[in-house]
Amino acid sequence: MAVARDAFAAEGVDLTMREIARRAGLGPATVHRHFPSRTDLVSAVLTEHVARCRADMRAALDDPDPWRALRTTIRHFADRRLRDRGLNEVLFGSNAALGAAFADDRRAQAEALAHLVRGARRSGAVRADVSVEDVRVGLAAISSFRSLPPERALTSMRRLEKLLLAGLSPHPKD
Repeated sequence: MAVARDAFAAEGVDLTMREIARRAGLGPATVHRHFPSRTDLVSAVLTEHVARCRADMRAALDDPDPWRALRTTIRHFADRRLRDRGLNEVLFGSNAALGAAFADDRRAQAEALAHLVRGARRSGAVRADVSVEDVRVGLAAISSFRSLPPERALTSMRRLEKLLLAGLSPHPKD
């Protein structure tokens, strides 16, 4: 699973079972014994990925500091968009059949983000005029860098992440 997760995250889910087995130092039959089809393996990796995202969001929702919770969520989002490119492509559209299985999770994450933004606004942790849509637009902009070469994408994402967080803050630093 770890080899498949890393390979799919970096290169996409179109890698063959034979290639995953080779990278794991296993025979194809061993991989097929645990995952009868490539779709089974991809689904298992995506399920694990979504569970990690869900756990991160749960931790953010439990955080008593609304600013830290929102800031951490934005940073985790940026990190995953870069690190897990191939998995996110499936979850957010390039493979409708596989991604559709996680539609409820995407909705739950969107609702949790809205809850974080509203809580941060109520507490004064973000500017009073900040909307959920503002944060989503910022996250979409961060996502747009995934097509750049990784080293350039990382620099651009970090810069935009800082700008987004500064724009949300009621007390931006000069």
